[in-house]
Amino acid sequence: MATETETDLFEEHRPVLLGVAYRMLGRVTDAEDVVQEAWLRWSAADRSEVREPRAYLVRVTTRLAIDRLRQVKARGETYVGPWLPEPYVTDFGDTVPDTAERAVLADSVSLAVLVVMESLSPLERAVFVLREAFGYPFADIAAMLDRAEPAVRQLAGRARRHVDERRPRYEVDPVRRRDLTERFLAAAGGGDLEALMSLLAPDVRLVGDSGGKTKAPLRALQSADHVGRFLVGIAEKGLPDLTWRFLELNGGPAVLALADGKPDSVFQLDILDGRIQSIYIIRNPDKLRALPAF
Repeated sequence: MATETETDLFEEHRPVLLGVAYRMLGRVTDAEDVVQEAWLRWSAADRSEVREPRAYLVRVTTRLAIDRLRQVKARGETYVGPWLPEPYVTDFGDTVPDTAERAVLADSVSLAVLVVMESLSPLERAVFVLREAFGYPFADIAAMLDRAEPAVRQLAGRARRHVDERRPRYEVDPVRRRDLTERFLAAAGGGDLEALMSLLAPDVRLVGDSGGKTKAPLRALQSADHVGRFLVGIAEKGLPDLTWRFLELNGGPAVLALADGKPDSVFQLDILDGRIQSIYIIRNPDKLRALPAF
């Protein structure tokens, strides 16, 4: 059994472990399960074999996440409609004082990057997360994964090229994103097509994730005309009685829509040059359970 000190040590590293597991899996519930399993391994570990607790815990968590990812890799083949990651509440607070480091962490957990990472192999994803999000040296990653360092470098290079080629460009400035989000909500809620068209990039993309359990487009919508008319059509049919709350999700401002105080949907925008490039709408109720109710 783990002692009180060893329990405190694990809790000290829990945020990092959850961050690694979530970036690997894209689901809060799966990440929490992996971290819980890491705790069981930690509580039963022979302490004489553990020289660096943080390295040990990250290694165990990463390996467990790889195993879990391999088990659920087929989810994209059976999932109804587009798949988006489960929203992840991010608040780096005073734990990440450096602005550049904060930007890296926010980018590595963004919906856009996590969607691209879905097409990486489990090993590529592990190397990418450990290297790009947490800055581990290649030698340390090689030890964690029981791989030769040259092989890890090759995996990292391949993963980096893949993500760079496919990730959309967007601004991370939270003030600009929130301002445009507020204007978007006003235009969409009012069914103002002209105002919407002034906010949308010509090739804007709307992705809705319902998992087939509620209403959302079963295919991604592309172009300002299609997206604008879709949103106006929803407004014309009459919006349900919802309340809105801003919170930080996946490294940026997002809107949580609540019905009777319970999470109904999440909206988040990617912007560039003052225009909306991507609209993400998550309505799968299974993915909203971990969000705070108001």
